[in-house]
Amino acid sequence: MEGNNTLLKGNKRSHTLSSAHTHIVPIPKPTPPTTSLPPLARLLSTSTEQIATALTNLRSLYFPPPPPPLPKNITIPKRNLPKHLMHGSSSVPDSGYASADDEDDEDVDYYGKGKEETRGGRGVASVVVEAWAQPEENGDAEAELEILRADPFERAFAIKWVTGFISRCDTWVELVEEGEDEFEETESASRAKLVEDATTILSLFSGDEEEEEFSVTRTFEFPLASDAGDEGNEEGRMIRVELNDAPLSSQDHTSVGLQSWASSILLSEKMAASPSAFLLPQASPTQRNDALRILEMGAGTGLLSIVAAKILAEVKPEPIIVATDYHPDVLENLKRNVHTNFPPTHSSSFDSTRYPVDVRCLDWENPRFDAPLDERFEIILAADVVYHPDHARWIKSCVEKLLKLPDTRGLEGNSERSGKGGVFWMMIAIRSTGRHEGLHTTVDELFTRSVEPDTQELVIFGKEEVRKQDGVGRSDEGGYALYKIGWSG
Repeated sequence: MEGNNTLLKGNKRSHTLSSAHTHIVPIPKPTPPTTSLPPLARLLSTSTEQIATALTNLRSLYFPPPPPPLPKNITIPKRNLPKHLMHGSSSVPDSGYASADDEDDEDVDYYGKGKEETRGGRGVASVVVEAWAQPEENGDAEAELEILRADPFERAFAIKWVTGFISRCDTWVELVEEGEDEFEETESASRAKLVEDATTILSLFSGDEEEEEFSVTRTFEFPLASDAGDEGNEEGRMIRVELNDAPLSSQDHTSVGLQSWASSILLSEKMAASPSAFLLPQASPTQRNDALRILEMGAGTGLLSIVAAKILAEVKPEPIIVATDYHPDVLENLKRNVHTNFPPTHSSSFDSTRYPVDVRCLDWENPRFDAPLDERFEIILAADVVYHPDHARWIKSCVEKLLKLPDTRGLEGNSERSGKGGVFWMMIAIRSTGRHEGLHTTVDELFTRSVEPDTQELVIFGKEEVRKQDGVGRSDEGGYALYKIGWSG
């Protein structure tokens, strides 16, 4: 029984049973906050029912009711047991935790004093049993729910939404459709009660945050193709990256870089599968004296920069790779990841202050182009960097200052790259629901070729849509778009 009880405690779905009939009343499955919470920008047009559903969803997801305790003694009058249970035993069958509905406490108890119904001339005890486990049917669903519940981004979004709702609820409470006075008073009272519920949920979140959160170490392995046509991983070489995913701050949305996102994982996989397609040579280019310069914007945990450095490990002169972000905690975690993946060797030539990836701060809105950002880069990488309508515009402005310009004079080095200028590779998630819905379209709009002839500007040379893979990506991500952006003219 002890093993059974462990399973029983894990499931929050409830079913109502009786000794004569079985009525299954499932609790609605909680959904991700990013896709289910109504936009606060349209709060005044949001109904009472919509807000009630949103708050109920948050409670079910983050603060589900605990399973009822198992009573110490359960005695049911023998005369009330169904015939199929009376085979010389008066024990209760092992079918879940038994409990009574709160509102029936006076009528039904666990000591044989329950009310009776008359069915077919016999007394039948009517006891409500709440079954908290259907492990075979609901185990997978519960596992998915636990993953969603542990998602720091979804949790931070939920907290921010509840906080915003409370701060702007006054007008919503008073704004009730005109009708009978009694209806208006009832509706206003219902809305006021929902505000109280939201306040309670926020306090529960605050209490939860006092618990210690832990970082998670994630290991990625990407098959590395050879330079010869990129026809596959013939030598079985792998790029191995170990990253520290730190807890997100629920108070600061700019800390999203503390986590590794699907776009960076998928772009890293593509870079390793076809280095030459991304202009990443695995051998030292001939007739080249200057170092290849690579910049990552919004680097977060640094996955793209670290993968690029490992692909170019044998290239001379040693490439200059700069990983940038803005949030102080993100930059600190980024440095830690670089140091983890490039530990000091016993070689006397190793400089402990010099790592293959240089970590720097870059504020897209107010950029400063101090060294090493005072020179242009041949390759710029970015993944999952658009979370606001302004982001694409700020990014474009920075790339215009940082991406290498075309040079038709054929400077010494790779003539193809020198002539066409640098390339900006960006992969972002396509979100069709939630707060970030449709933001990927801002990239298409901003990097469109203008009508002015012979204008040197950043335009999209290619766009590839990438399907979402099982086990990779957030619930609001329907797919991904990989952009190849460069100079026109």
